[in-house]
Amino acid sequence: MRRQWKAVEDCATARASPPSTAVVIAGRFATLDPMKHRLNPLQYRKSLLAFAFALLAAISGCAWLDQKQGSLIFNPVQGEWRGYRGLPEGMQEESIPVGPDGDRVHAWWMPAQDPQAPALLYLHGARWNLTGSVTRIPRWHQMGFSVLAIDYRGFGRSESKSVTAPTEQSSIEDAKAAYARLVALAPQAKRYIFGHSLGGSIATQLAARQPDASGLILEGAFTNIPQMIKETKWGFLPVSFLVTQRFDTLEAIDDIAMPVLIAHGTADNIVPFAMGEKLFAAAREPKRFFRAEGGSHHNMSSTYFDGYRNAVREFFGLGRASASAASAPSISTRTTSTGAN
Repeated sequence: MRRQWKAVEDCATARASPPSTAVVIAGRFATLDPMKHRLNPLQYRKSLLAFAFALLAAISGCAWLDQKQGSLIFNPVQGEWRGYRGLPEGMQEESIPVGPDGDRVHAWWMPAQDPQAPALLYLHGARWNLTGSVTRIPRWHQMGFSVLAIDYRGFGRSESKSVTAPTEQSSIEDAKAAYARLVALAPQAKRYIFGHSLGGSIATQLAARQPDASGLILEGAFTNIPQMIKETKWGFLPVSFLVTQRFDTLEAIDDIAMPVLIAHGTADNIVPFAMGEKLFAAAREPKRFFRAEGGSHHNMSSTYFDGYRNAVREFFGLGRASASAASAPSISTRTTSTGAN
């Protein structure tokens, strides 16, 4: 995924008028000190090239680059994940209509045996389609949820006449359509919205539009795209302010009135752990932070399953915690309010 963040920083789209944007870029780059940023000659030449590219984008308006941002951020894969061996037992396929042009979102529905079980909308992150989440989705089912998971248009078998690659706007539209389908599938259930990584930003923006949801769960979520760019070695380049698809989870989370659980591994080498802490600090109460000591970007629901399940159940009041959590890897949680819907 870091490759995607690097690609985003090279995709500069003028948000102000082209002349004024060009002046700002030129002014910022004029202050670049290769010694201060510890650039070798090759890196400095690459920086010059990136500067020229951004300047050209600002002068020309670069509408085609704006269209490319979604593709660069999501980096969608159409084919199946190499570990995919077919649908798990109990999983059903869904096709959800979205938009006025006959587009359809491909989805998986895994209902719980208990008709009163809570229902969860699962929003995956970048690159891999649903097949890449084939092991994670059933774990949420094991936690006691009925689960609806979707592929955004541009991913997998989702169909679109107008969306060739997902964007921030189109992915939120897809999530809204999926949530409506979740309501139809589980009309009496408590409904929760879950997002992993990039899906966390989509989940947060959806939650702000769906106040009837009972809770929001973010796993390995970032603050926003410009701050992710700054985490790379090229973060000093003056391109972050040109990003139009910002996926600003940090800003959106302030609008969330429902209970929020944020999970993050301390050894996440894709989305810094500190970003999870920033999101937690910005969220309203009631909220809970699930810290997995040594956890990575991808192993939260596997290596830390028992503790994760307990945190979810306890915080949202969904059932009895498992006694087996005592043997789980090192975990700590912080709760600032015990009430939950």
